[in-house]
Amino acid sequence: MPRYKDEPPAVRVYTVCDESKYLIVRNVPSLGCGDELLKLFSTYGQVAECKPMDDEDCEPYTDVYWIKFHQINNARFAKRKLDESVLLGNRLQVSYAPQYESLSDTKEKLEVRRKEVLARLNPKRSKGPSDSSSEPSSASTPLLRDTYPPSSLAQRYSYEHL
Repeated sequence: MPRYKDEPPAVRVYTVCDESKYLIVRNVPSLGCGDELLKLFSTYGQVAECKPMDDEDCEPYTDVYWIKFHQINNARFAKRKLDESVLLGNRLQVSYAPQYESLSDTKEKLEVRRKEVLARLNPKRSKGPSDSSSEPSSASTPLLRDTYPPSSLAQRYSYEHL
């Protein structure tokens, strides 16, 4: 159902498990515009693969494409910018496809998110001079779960930021 200008957009929250570097793009016009679609998505980061999904159900005169980015951040940015955008008169429907992830993809995704959260919790460390390795040594930086139980960490955070 079309949205009116005065209606606020629907908000959907994604967890780490919902997000993926794999995207499914629906409602692509069946005009052989795979190269244009690849070019459009490549503006948001390096695309590893882009291919049509022939076995997917779709509307008449439309195609479904499967896109794999090299980095999940690029896929996240592309989805945010291109979902509901118009390509050759059709409104694209972009969705994450975590069902195509391998075990190593999932491990990598969770590790990247863990590093992002640690960098946000310790902003002084991320602004300091960078050494040759991006991985903190386990002796100098203990993991949060080893230092604080989950409930005390949340209580400590809420008390420090009041």
